[in-house]
Amino acid sequence: MPEFHYESHDCLPAEESAIVDRGLGDFNDQAAPLHEVQALSCFVRNEGGDIIGGATGRRWGQLCELQQLWVEASHRGMGLGIGLVQQFEQHAIEKGCTSFYLETLSFQAPEFYKKLGYTVAFAQSGYPHGIGKYHMVKELGV
Repeated sequence: MPEFHYESHDCLPAEESAIVDRGLGDFNDQAAPLHEVQALSCFVRNEGGDIIGGATGRRWGQLCELQQLWVEASHRGMGLGIGLVQQFEQHAIEKGCTSFYLETLSFQAPEFYKKLGYTVAFAQSGYPHGIGKYHMVKELGV
């Protein structure tokens, strides 16, 4: 029987991580048509053309994941976040999406997303400092 050696790190060594990424990617490519996953994004710019907010994610079939939402601190509270999420969703709807999902931490924006029609599908506690993580979903009436 071959001998195996396990090792642990407190970082992600580049070479080793690349091998794992490649191996998982090869496996996934054989199991599912992940080449169909498409990126989506929308941004908001100020009058000078600088990006002051953005929403990024991906879609696959009828599912759409909002992965990141950010608005520059000096422009928060102006409705830009709402506008970005709505623009992101509308763009996804035009591509055939009817189901949306995201993950957010308790100190980020769960209440914000609830106001936009998202519901908590799963909540995970146990993070340091009393932080929780929420998997939230939004289904369009079809």
